[in-house]
Amino acid sequence: MTERVTANLFRTRLDEVAAATETTLDTLLSPLVRPGEIERPARLLEAMRYSSLGGGKRLRPFLVVESARLFGAEGEGVLRAAAALEMVHCYSLVHDDLPAMDDDDLRRGRPTAHKAFDEASAILAGDGLLTYAFDVLADGATHKDATVRADLVLGLARAAGLGGMVGGQALDLEAEKATAPHQPQAIMTLQAMKTGALLLYAVEAGARIGGADADQRAALVKYGRALGACFQVADDILDAEGDEAALGKRAGKDAGRNKATLVSALGLDAARERRDMLAIDAIEALEEGGFGEKAAVLAEAARFTAARRS
Repeated sequence: MTERVTANLFRTRLDEVAAATETTLDTLLSPLVRPGEIERPARLLEAMRYSSLGGGKRLRPFLVVESARLFGAEGEGVLRAAAALEMVHCYSLVHDDLPAMDDDDLRRGRPTAHKAFDEASAILAGDGLLTYAFDVLADGATHKDATVRADLVLGLARAAGLGGMVGGQALDLEAEKATAPHQPQAIMTLQAMKTGALLLYAVEAGARIGGADADQRAALVKYGRALGACFQVADDILDAEGDEAALGKRAGKDAGRNKATLVSALGLDAARERRDMLAIDAIEALEEGGFGEKAAVLAEAARFTAARRS
């Protein structure tokens, strides 16, 4: 398969998964009250929909879907798991944008949730998306095997929580107050938690749903770790040199807030080199896993992550 064909297939699949995820989220976030619920408050639901629909590349759902496809797993259950992960990601963006956190007023080219609604509504929308994600994963409609569902719930809780994304955000906020230079290894740990953990979970979830064996899962874990690290370095570089209109959010804020980034610690050239090497590491992990052409789209995702401009 030529590079151009692979790149076109990747873009097609990314768009298809984004559309399918959008449809799944739209259905899950409808006004229809589910068994066990009392009511779905209209303004809260509107804020949750605003925060999760109509934007983003949906890379995390894409990784869930494409990892599961390696093992022949497709359909509604996979998309539900992908949508649950995206809800956690969207909740994290809503809360990160709050004045007490990163204090951003633009996300995906439009006002952040606390600007479009108010701070209380944004906090509750994030809370709603986070808790609903586990509701979706625990539901039998996501997977018929209760053990698989329990593994998905446990994995997401750990990826999103104290030792993962939330812990990484805490370290990120602490780093802003540091007076000593940020150390590369500490930055890598922070980034593996704040950003990398959910990206790693995405491929682990797909592998779990698809019934991957131990060696296949290990290869995908290696891929997911490298991809997650690559994504965050690319994000650091984009903040330093990207265009705000293309990014859909404020650019250049990292340096002004003393953010712990590899650009600040290593410089732009070294950060670019690390980004590109991580993409290569991700692709090599797929090759080591023996997935062959079936993983061509996932390999292209690594190239895309390194080359992205938004």
